[in-house]
Amino acid sequence: MSVLAWVSVAAFLAAYALIATEKVHRVAAALGGAGIMLLIHATNAKAAFFSEHTGIDWNVIFLLLGMMVIVGVLKETGVFEYLAIWAAKRARGRPFRLMVLLVLITAVASALLDNVTTVLLIAPVTFLVCERLAVSPVPFLIAEAMASNIGGAATLVGDPPNIIIASRGGLTFNDFLVHMAPMIIVLMVVFVALCWLLFGRSFRYDPERAGQVMALDEREAIADRRLLWQSLAVLALVMAAFVLHPVLHYEPSVVALLGAGVLVAATKVRTEQAIAEVEWPTLVFFAGLFVMVGALVETGVIGQLSQAAVAATAGRPELTTMGLLGGSAVVSAIVDNIPYVATMSPIVEQLVQAEGGNGPGQVLWWALAFGADLGGNATAVGAAANVVVLGIAARNGTPISFWQFTKYGLIVTGVTVTLVAPYLWLRYLM
Repeated sequence: MSVLAWVSVAAFLAAYALIATEKVHRVAAALGGAGIMLLIHATNAKAAFFSEHTGIDWNVIFLLLGMMVIVGVLKETGVFEYLAIWAAKRARGRPFRLMVLLVLITAVASALLDNVTTVLLIAPVTFLVCERLAVSPVPFLIAEAMASNIGGAATLVGDPPNIIIASRGGLTFNDFLVHMAPMIIVLMVVFVALCWLLFGRSFRYDPERAGQVMALDEREAIADRRLLWQSLAVLALVMAAFVLHPVLHYEPSVVALLGAGVLVAATKVRTEQAIAEVEWPTLVFFAGLFVMVGALVETGVIGQLSQAAVAATAGRPELTTMGLLGGSAVVSAIVDNIPYVATMSPIVEQLVQAEGGNGPGQVLWWALAFGADLGGNATAVGAAANVVVLGIAARNGTPISFWQFTKYGLIVTGVTVTLVAPYLWLRYLM
């Protein structure tokens, strides 16, 4: 490699280390790394901002932006508080039944929205219900974080790594439904059983507390019924447009932006109020990350890594697939799966082309998605949803330590990734 390529790698690894160790805010690390890449001419403004292959992936940015605005409006209706109280009453105040319902709600919501947004909305309500039942919210929060990562893996919009993979691999919303969702349903059944083994036997049922929960009226949580129906209608249209992409030929980013625009324009929610719910730091973080990875493509680093990967697996797709699944799970357990997937996706793109393009080689995209999404459950820093949950727990006076989360996460990740391996083998490699 050239001197410029080595300097680019050093700058990227330094930024990655800062992101992983959280020595500085991840947005500062990503922007600093992007700035260095531009400063040393590893990339330039044209390549960073306008190139389809080495620049900021605006489809990812605007898809997230549109969905964040939609969820911001939906949050104002109180529907998530309604669901939490409804779940507590349906569980008859029994803690494990409540955990199962909250886990399933979290998984489904994460598939439709995104996992970070879902835990932001579900976690605070969990404290309310757990306080009424006089049980520790910690097991519930850990289970919800993991369920959000598993459920979010089912769809294109459910987990940020999936959005990156879809954009790089030319995959549609329906592709994820066909290839990821069936196995995710199986994994959720297994996860519920694991929740009983890991948490369920420690719960104690308090009839008096359960009676207090049964006295709550979930209908009082709905703050604006008209806005709720408007929001649900727009969300349903957006999801339908995602599914009908092969017919409509609108990119998911365009659909999300149109849905957000219609919802803000057609309701009484102020524009400032809707925009305030957007996670701007997350969007800026993505932009900086794309610039850094694009610089590695520009300097030839990604190309050489992909050639080395092809050589190491000797052109054997089964070895490449299993190595990618396991390796992605391990690395995503150590660092946030978002920067990992942003780095790996151009490598996998070239591996897919080497294995036969969008035919048999497409299994590599699913191996990357499963490995990164499920590997994010292994540790407290493996996925953005985990970090968010730990932050909420700390602010509410019930901190969850790194190892308290990780001792459960390693078990869940080990079981789920092990189950995915035969699924990929039997469906794509036989």
